[in-house]
Amino acid sequence: MELFKTMGNIDDNNHQDKLDENVEKVKCLIIGSGPAGYTAAIYAARANLSPVLIQGLQPGGQLTTTTDVDNFPGYPEGISGPEMMEDLRKQAERFGTDIRWGMVTSVDFSNNKRKVIVDNKNQIEAESVIISTGADARYLGIESEEKFKGSGVSACATCDGFFYKGKNVAVVGGGDTACEESVYLAGMCKKVYLIVRKNYLRASKAMQEKVANTPNIETLFEHNTKEVTGDKVVTGLTLIKRKGEKDEQEVKINIDGFFLAIGHVPNSKFFKPYIDTDEVGYIKTIPGTTKTNVEGVFAAGDVQDPHYRQAITSAGSGCMAAIDAERYLSSKS
Repeated sequence: MELFKTMGNIDDNNHQDKLDENVEKVKCLIIGSGPAGYTAAIYAARANLSPVLIQGLQPGGQLTTTTDVDNFPGYPEGISGPEMMEDLRKQAERFGTDIRWGMVTSVDFSNNKRKVIVDNKNQIEAESVIISTGADARYLGIESEEKFKGSGVSACATCDGFFYKGKNVAVVGGGDTACEESVYLAGMCKKVYLIVRKNYLRASKAMQEKVANTPNIETLFEHNTKEVTGDKVVTGLTLIKRKGEKDEQEVKINIDGFFLAIGHVPNSKFFKPYIDTDEVGYIKTIPGTTKTNVEGVFAAGDVQDPHYRQAITSAGSGCMAAIDAERYLSSKS
């Protein structure tokens, strides 16, 4: 789910006049409420920046769709994704963060402005902005995939691979990420099926060699996923194998986990007129910082991270963004 979407240009003069009559001014505005957003809020609040955080359509971000989180420091027995995000929210509120329901529907970062419209009606002018809108994993779009999310279907091998130790799993994808996740899973799983739609891998030669040299990875070329099967949890996969141009064969395999590795979509679409992004849409930041090309605007979490995409790295960059924002504001005072 894309957390923040443009709802069109606000070009009606009467409407704009009404907006201008009620402009709220804040020191620090945080857009997004995942680990990056909440951590930025904690640090910004403790720095007396009086942060306002807009939660978006999915308060808590992607982790609210995750069952168990075992790799976030400080939870020795693990914790559910929704519980962890509730803890982060409460901690941000404890230090005075103003957390609001709502969706950012438009921004204007031109000419050193930092104007944000929430729910098409509330205008905020911020001295600093932290973008932490995250990225959404791409899914195949089949009904059974949705049914088993969090019960055997995952888009993060690093996050969830541990739960499938000694079991059989499948990874869908043909690029470097799919190969990397297959090799990672092969180190703990009994068998890994790599499901590739085409008759070749798009991954680099080095990654292709790693896959080929890992004995418990079986690559199934020219296979498409038809259905994820099971009762309460995943137990199998139905595939369609192409045989020539017209013939198809149904193939069934037994698996316990199904991993998607077909890419992510950063939620940066409506920032693009002002903020530099790469070809995929990830926001570019100055190396070693969270600074964007727009003065006073910072980016943290998965929206600017095409490599790691972990809760802990998102939280770390949220911390960095708040510190960068505080230093920026101090330099202007």
